[in-house]
Amino acid sequence: MNPTVKAIRHVTVVGIWINVALVVLKLFFGYWGQSDALVADGYHSMSDFVTDFIVIIFVAASYKKADHDHPYGHGKFETIATVLIGLILLGVGAFIGYEGAVTLIKAINGEVLPTPDIWTLYVAIASIALKEFCFRYTLKYGKKLDSPSLMANAWHHRSDAISSVATLVGVSLAIFLGHKWAIAAPIASILIAVMICVSAVKIAIPPLNELLEASLPPETITEMYRTISQVPGVLKAHNLRSRKTGHSYIVDVNIHVRPDITVSAGHEIATAVERTLEHHYGKDMIIYVHTEPQK
Repeated sequence: MNPTVKAIRHVTVVGIWINVALVVLKLFFGYWGQSDALVADGYHSMSDFVTDFIVIIFVAASYKKADHDHPYGHGKFETIATVLIGLILLGVGAFIGYEGAVTLIKAINGEVLPTPDIWTLYVAIASIALKEFCFRYTLKYGKKLDSPSLMANAWHHRSDAISSVATLVGVSLAIFLGHKWAIAAPIASILIAVMICVSAVKIAIPPLNELLEASLPPETITEMYRTISQVPGVLKAHNLRSRKTGHSYIVDVNIHVRPDITVSAGHEIATAVERTLEHHYGKDMIIYVHTEPQK
């Protein structure tokens, strides 16, 4: 198994076991302790559980080597995984927001909301600690392994930690300030939903741009031009086109060389450009260098 895939799976499995425990705790104590906010938080953790499996399945496919049918590799599988994480998160946010709004309308219409049990408070505190650990642990390896889907999953963990903070506030107000403050729970659920939806959009937009073959950021392209121009024998670089596929960059660039050198010498310069870019941006790069005589 690819060492990177193995590391991503290990990190994700840690998150799976934590999510399993949190889903059981939140849903049990949420329903038993009459806390809509904790129930909403439990379904959010369940969505984390789903996205963990998406990462495991799609990342393994994305690191397969290029073949006859996929000459550019399988990196788009990781891109699709990141989009799916964002869409699932958006759906969860919409569901939680709807449930919170329904409960809030009932309260406004005079229905007395139940006061959450004290145990729901302890579960919310435990969730904040565990999900913040998951966020930091997953983000650390997401950056180290340069895995977009792992980093997206990390922010999914962070959104769960934030939603647990909102749950903690809502439950605390209802418990310590009396049943009149029970309305704070559905309000907390709505706030949770807004935060989740914002996180979902931020997660989904970059991979959607990647699927649409968007160019790399301008600052990255400028840096690439600078890197190429420093290679001995390159007189000029132009018409650099780029895109991203999963964890890899695809770059197509024209370079000018002296017109009196041999074809072999021109090829060596082009190879030097490829090696230099790979050194700066990773061995998984796909690079096409077109050599032209300087006029």
